[in-house]
Amino acid sequence: MVEKVITLENVSLVDFLGADNQNIRRIAAAFPGSKIVSRGNEIKIQGPTEVISRVNDILSSLIEHYHQYGLVTDRDVNLHLSATSEEAEGRVLAASPDVILFGAKGGVIKAKTPNQQKLVDAVMKHDLTFTLGPAGTGKTYISVALAVRALKNKEVKKIIISRPVVEAGESLGFLPGDMKEKVDPYLRPIYDALEDMIPA
Repeated sequence: MVEKVITLENVSLVDFLGADNQNIRRIAAAFPGSKIVSRGNEIKIQGPTEVISRVNDILSSLIEHYHQYGLVTDRDVNLHLSATSEEAEGRVLAASPDVILFGAKGGVIKAKTPNQQKLVDAVMKHDLTFTLGPAGTGKTYISVALAVRALKNKEVKKIIISRPVVEAGESLGFLPGDMKEKVDPYLRPIYDALEDMIPA
């Protein structure tokens, strides 16, 4: 028997655990060989390693769901019990082909304009895609989302981020700071997008 304690932070216990802890009781009933107890803002799990790992995954996805919607219902618990989070995400993605992926907080990431959809279609059809357009039209964000989806689906082994092709000595020469500080503004949108899409 192994034991794990999960601490709930920034969570309304009634909205997350349900009336009289019914959500936790429902999860405990699904794993009869384990013991799951809620005390205050802590949930204690006892059982075999594989059961603890599964319960931990279910609770983690329910916590993400709570932070997005502010409530966990019986239906939410049953959906998370019926599949792992990756299987559930895969089913939704299969049912909604326009969805690129789900962000770190559960939000849907998809093309919002016809030109963004053209970018998605081009990336799906070609090995190498170049995109040009005005600032703020979602080129970087959609590109990063497509890269993260490929990584999650194991279509690629890693994402390579290259620095911008800028003559740092000339074009950036008058900006203060070292090379990293000069180049960082060009890479910051990529880092921000990755933070939206990959849990810390």
